[in-house]
Amino acid sequence: MTDPIIKFDKVVKRFGDLTVLDELDFEVQKGEKVSIIGPSGSGKSTVLRILMTLEQIDGGIVTVGGEPLWHESGPNGLQPASEAHLRKMRAQLGMVFQQFNLFPHMSVLRNITEAPVRVLGLSKVEARERGEELLELVGLADQADKYPHQLSGGQQQRVGIARALAMRPSILLFDEPTSALDPELVGEVLTVIGRLAEEHDLTMLLVTHEMRFAREISDRVCFFDKGQIREEGTPEALFTDPNEERTREFLKAVLD
Repeated sequence: MTDPIIKFDKVVKRFGDLTVLDELDFEVQKGEKVSIIGPSGSGKSTVLRILMTLEQIDGGIVTVGGEPLWHESGPNGLQPASEAHLRKMRAQLGMVFQQFNLFPHMSVLRNITEAPVRVLGLSKVEARERGEELLELVGLADQADKYPHQLSGGQQQRVGIARALAMRPSILLFDEPTSALDPELVGEVLTVIGRLAEEHDLTMLLVTHEMRFAREISDRVCFFDKGQIREEGTPEALFTDPNEERTREFLKAVLD
């Protein structure tokens, strides 16, 4: 097996006296689609926030693409990462948030093209072509000139997906991408994510409470509880015949 593209090695994260990740060991292989499920407060979203360098770690090592994320090599071994190192590492990852986080004063297309021009140095023409392709991909080619407030929640989230893809990440993170949506809009976002998983060679890590979707899309599902992976396996094994009593309790509560 090749080296994992994401690796958490004994990672600890605390908020005050609360330990949110408790010496977490966790790996994702290149191209793998992994869903993280579990109760609120189990550390699921913290994993994504650490990868996006939105939360620092209190112990252990995180590697992305074979390189330490929160550390870099110094004269005396590993030392805390500089801002330049974090910026370089962050370029490998894109994140789709629960709240859409679109810029309200920018058109849909400009929401997608702004960062590629400013951060990647793409020309405006190239960024526009890429933006139009991505809007086509998420089924919003006819919405380019609208503003976020003119779109439904589902459309805004699809713009969020296009915006994350515009930075050409090798890893795409989804933090409960449908939790802020009205029920009738959930399907359109899940359809787009499903198409991405099927047609593109992206590594995808999804925190989701949509169990049926996790079952359909994932190569592997990880059940988090109290800052650790309590159980993991193929969707078929985990949803049909989980080994752990705690997993069975959780699934019974969310599937009934």
